[in-house]
Amino acid sequence: MEPKKKTNKKFIVIIAALVILGGTYGVYKYLHSLSHEETDDAQIQANMNPIIPHVGGYIQKVYVTDNEKVKKGDTLFVIENQDYVVKVEQAEANLAAAESGVIVSKANIGSYQANTSVASQQIVSATGNIETAKTRLWRATQDFKRYENLYQNHSITAQQYEQALAAKLEAEQQVHILESQQKTAQNQRNAAAQQANSSEKQVSVAEANVKSAQAQLDAAKLNLSYTIVTAPIDGQLSNVSIQTGQFVQPGQSLFYLVNTQEKWVIANFKETQLEKMVVGQKVSVKVDAYPDTEFNATISTFSPATGARFSLLPPDNATGNFVKTIQRLPVKIDFTKDNDSEKLQKLRSGMNVTVDVHLK
Repeated sequence: MEPKKKTNKKFIVIIAALVILGGTYGVYKYLHSLSHEETDDAQIQANMNPIIPHVGGYIQKVYVTDNEKVKKGDTLFVIENQDYVVKVEQAEANLAAAESGVIVSKANIGSYQANTSVASQQIVSATGNIETAKTRLWRATQDFKRYENLYQNHSITAQQYEQALAAKLEAEQQVHILESQQKTAQNQRNAAAQQANSSEKQVSVAEANVKSAQAQLDAAKLNLSYTIVTAPIDGQLSNVSIQTGQFVQPGQSLFYLVNTQEKWVIANFKETQLEKMVVGQKVSVKVDAYPDTEFNATISTFSPATGARFSLLPPDNATGNFVKTIQRLPVKIDFTKDNDSEKLQKLRSGMNVTVDVHLK
């Protein structure tokens, strides 16, 4: 008879222990999944402000270095400003010339108004003189008619008749002269009034030129101020890849200023995980770089579209063969105020994290 094989009791104990541990872990994970949703497709995010000059030119001096921490208003670098100083001086000269034009135009208005007043007085005076001259003409005409009848009757001499005729002609000539003077004065008054109206329009144009010159001066001063580039916020700089003498253009992104005060997490959950997730739920965040530290957070917002919709070339399932893939939706998670501020300061944008959303 063959001897019976001895059963290894230690092996059985180990197998039993592994089964119990595996079953316990499986039950724990199942129960945990009922009230939690997790993902490791998540990263720390922060605002990264690009440093972009408003004006172009050669860099005169750089005041910061790589990864340096700066405060809002600190000077980062300076652009050579000689060209912009000249433009400010030119704009100031144009403004002074425009202001002088306003003064001259207003002075012309006063001069033309004075001419109008003088011409009006001349018209009044000429009108009075015409009435007097017409009265004299009437008397001279009446005298001439009497002398003419007497001359025809040979009651007066030819000399007396000629004197009456000359007096009548002289009176007529005087009326004609005064009427001409009145007409000339009226023309002068009309011309002066038109010139005054034209000067008033010139004043409006001159004042508009002043506003335009002032705007150009303000723009020149603003561009001059832009030659000093300062930090828009508190934060930490990236690699400062500029140097003295380098030419920069307006709108050119030179380096970044990262806001180290405000951080959040963007977690990309599968669409099948979103059913029970709502804004305000508590979230536990673990950072791969600091595995022993757990941060508290809450769900802030859900993206209006999946991440694929925001890609440069979003997928078009209407073309070619279709393979269904689970989409992911970005969810913004904000850190709560009860976290250690020193530990939060250690976090950097782009770090990988694991988030655990407490559904209940």
